Amino acid sequence: MKHTLTLLLLFCSLQTLRAGNADTVSIPSAAMHRSYKCVVVTPASYKEGTRRYPVVYLLHGYSGNYANWITKVPAIKELADTYQCMIVCPDGAFMSWYLDSPRDSSMRFETYVGKEIPAYIDQHYQTLPDPRHRAITGLSMGGHGALYLAMRHPEVFGAAGSMSGGVDFRPFPKSWEIVKLLGEPGEDGANWTAYTVMAQLGKLKPGTLSMVIDCGVKDFFIDVNRALHQQLLEKGIDHDYTERPGQHDWNYWGNSIHYHMLFFHRFFQ
Repeated sequence: MKHTLTLLLLFCSLQTLRAGNADTVSIPSAAMHRSYKCVVVTPASYKEGTRRYPVVYLLHGYSGNYANWITKVPAIKELADTYQCMIVCPDGAFMSWYLDSPRDSSMRFETYVGKEIPAYIDQHYQTLPDPRHRAITGLSMGGHGALYLAMRHPEVFGAAGSMSGGVDFRPFPKSWEIVKLLGEPGEDGANWTAYTVMAQLGKLKPGTLSMVIDCGVKDFFIDVNRALHQQLLEKGIDHDYTERPGQHDWNYWGNSIHYHMLFFHRFFQ
């Protein structure tokens, strides 16, 4: 019994040593004239200072913040170490949808997350500063944001993912305060169309963006994800698409992130 306990303690110690390190930093935005907090996870080997690392940008959902992922899924520290990459969790200001709002100049989150934060991270950390070593993913609002930003900024991101992503919010005209960002939706959401992931598909060319997309079969976003999958198939755009048991909650996302990190690891390799 004593020998078994010793081995268990040794195993736990080794697991702890293999976990990455999480720090909270403040990153300024010239576009919005203010700073937001951001969690930066580095692998344990980062302290050695002898190499550069790929980066996965991990976005939170509506009503969330920069600390959601590290609080709800602390295993991302272990994933950073397992896959020898950095994980950066920016703040999307509760309800930005990672858009540059045409109505509110204080909401410029396409510019902030799509350009300013990657530039800051590359300047202050040991990164591999090119699209071949940058990926972006997120949950719900963040799933929309990840695909939207990657499709619009291929010079920044080479791979993207979406977990339970709100890839088309036109069917939900009264939800998530989108009207504050974009104004009234108009007939069939026509005024919002240009800001959806669906509207960005024309920017994609086969082989230019590696994508992993999944959604739970009981999720209220399952229909819009199925529609996105179908359009990608029709356009001949390669992507990984999965439906799994689950709904719109942290149980699903805490499981899903493991698949996304493996996908990005293979992309970086």
